[in-house]
Amino acid sequence: MGRVINPDSAGKQRTQMVKATALAGRELIHKTSLDDEFKDLSAFMILALQAIFDTIDPSVLAWEKRGYWVKADQFRMEWSWTQKLSQEMHKFWLADDWPSVVQTAVKVLQKLGDVKISAHHRMGKPWEGARMMLENTPR
Repeated sequence: MGRVINPDSAGKQRTQMVKATALAGRELIHKTSLDDEFKDLSAFMILALQAIFDTIDPSVLAWEKRGYWVKADQFRMEWSWTQKLSQEMHKFWLADDWPSVVQTAVKVLQKLGDVKISAHHRMGKPWEGARMMLENTPR
């Protein structure tokens, strides 16, 4: 029997969310008005950053089972910024401090600066409706 490959692994989910977050951040910093799309973009970034953070533990589980504790800890430290910036942006979002939301989005984009997104990507606009999702999510 061959290996069982999970096509929807935590690493693949993280890669997709990183690209979508970078796309949303690039759109957000070019917005000139505070409209529904601005709120959707920022809400999506908050949710996506938390989703990225949630993929870290499943990714390092295999390393920990084999005793690669240092590698697992390094990976956790490499991605710990996602939860910190998600919480920071959410705090500003709830306070309607939109300039600080944009500043936090810039911090995220600095971390994701090397992410390449094709001009003909098929992601669409994953942030549509994110504001309602964030408002209905208990934190």
